[in-house]
Parts: sequence; C-alpha cells; structure tokens
Amino acid sequence: MFSYKGLEQKLKERNVGRSELTKLLGLSSRTVAKIGRGEKLSRAVMEKLAGFFGCAAEELCREISDNPILQTLREEKDAKISGGLYHELQVRMTYNSNHIEGSRLTEDQTRLIFETNTLNLDDAVPVDDVLETVHHFRAIDYVIDCAEEELSEETIKKLHYILKHDTKDSALDWFAVGDYKKRPNTVGGKETAKPKDVPSRMKKLIGEYNAKKDVSINDIIAFHVGFEKIHPFQDGNGRVGRLVALKECLRFNVVPFIIEDGKKAFYYRGLSEWDNETGWLTDTCLDGQDTFKKLLAAFEIEVN
Repeated sequence: MFSYKGLEQKLKERNVGRSELTKLLGLSSRTVAKIGRGEKLSRAVMEKLAGFFGCAAEELCREISDNPILQTLREEKDAKISGGLYHELQVRMTYNSNHIEGSRLTEDQTRLIFETNTLNLDDAVPVDDVLETVHHFRAIDYVIDCAEEELSEETIKKLHYILKHDTKDSALDWFAVGDYKKRPNTVGGKETAKPKDVPSRMKKLIGEYNAKKDVSINDIIAFHVGFEKIHPFQDGNGRVGRLVALKECLRFNVVPFIIEDGKKAFYYRGLSEWDNETGWLTDTCLDGQDTFKKLLAAFEIEVN
C-alpha cells in the first residue's frame, strides 16, 4: 500500500486537482486512479511528478507496510528518529554480525559511529573494521528499503557490494566486489561450491525458495544454511547471509533474529551439523528471535 499524502499536499499548494494532472503531465486516467487507490506507480511516472513539483519522489509517496516491524523501521529511518527500534537494530546487528567475523570494534564504539559519526580509540583498529561498520549500517538501510521485493541474485550481490566496496579487498584483482567468487574457498575447513558452479547453484537455491507459498522462519533458516554452504562470495558471506535473513523475515512478517557474538560457537556448530541435526541452528536462531521480541516489547510494538 502506498500513501500519497505528500503529493496531495503539493497539489493543494498548486491548487491543482488530480484530474488536471492528466492534462498537465500527460498521465492516463488509470494512473490517476492508482493514486486514489494507493497503488504503486511506475518509476517513470514518479520521476515525472517529482520533476513537475521540483522535489524528490520520496516526498510525494511512501510505502505503507502491513508488517508493523517493517513499517516502524521505515518510519524511524526516514524521520531519522534516535533511540528507537531502527536505532537499536542498526547498532546491535552491525556489532554482532561484524564481531562474529572478527571485527575488533566494541559495541560502544559501533554505537558511537552510528550516533555521532565519530570514534574514540584506545587501541589500533583496522580501517576496514570501521569501513565495514559504516557499510553495514547502509546495508541494513538497503534491506529495509527493498524488504518486500522478491529475493534475487541482484539484491544479494548489491548487499555484498555495499559491504565490501572501498575495503582493502576491493583493491585485489581476484576479489570480485558485488559479484561471485573467482577463487575456491572453504568454511570451517569444509569445501564450498566451486566458482564455476556458484551461478547455477545460487539460481537453483533462490528459485526453489521463491517458489514456496507460505514462508516460515524455518524456511528462512534453511535458505541461510544453503547460502552459507555455497559460500558464493570470496569473503563477507556470513554478513550477507544474515542480512538476507533479516530481509526475508521483514518480507514475510516474521520476527527477525539477531545472532549475538556470544552465541557464535552455537551458530557455527548449527551450520556445520545441519545435515545431521537441524535443531541446533534452529534453536540458536529462535534464541536470537526471542532477543528481538524483547526489543519489540521495550518499544511497545505489537506483532501477531
């Protein structure tokens, strides 16, 4: 559902009715009817409207989600509200996800970067730790923006690009930023998909997942396992995989889960032993979901 309150305000300021837009901008009556019904307009139409009113398209229209978590995140993100659910998601998920992968930044330092765009350091910290923290904030923003879109390879590759661009890895000829790996890699000592097999395996994994009718948290966890087994990127697979899980939870109105750094050993064990015992990883993710539910309760956000 889309709200066109911004557009209605602009029309009022110009003393122009919706029907007059058909003449002024050459819009069809069907397009004007979509505005009245709160339906999505094409990018071309939105750009035409924005050009006419001399403003950004985002000022004219905003998407309204039936998912109270996603709607709250979007409202707080757009309004730059501090201290709410969006704020805590950014800090807690970024700190934990990066720390699982070896970042030396503390949660307090991560919070300081998000809140003030500054950093106090007592010890030397790799520049990439700081860059990838800022990049992770932007990646969460991207997830919130595209949450309701069908999962695609393009979305997954975009997340990898957001995370890894401008890092030292991006200067390596053999490191593909925003694209699948060129060299073989392992995870936990186990072989992953060979570079030549990654495109076909990713296409199959995503296709089978998108074909599901009613997606549950168990389906999202299973997809996460499949993604990590393929390990499609040279590096950053864990963070990208957890961001994808966040996106899909928001897409299907499932309470998200945050894997805390303190549960890293259980998380890795669950991934490693999935084929023998699915319960270990499932329990770890459900524990992370319980943590998120406490955040929702703290901010008085009710979910079904």
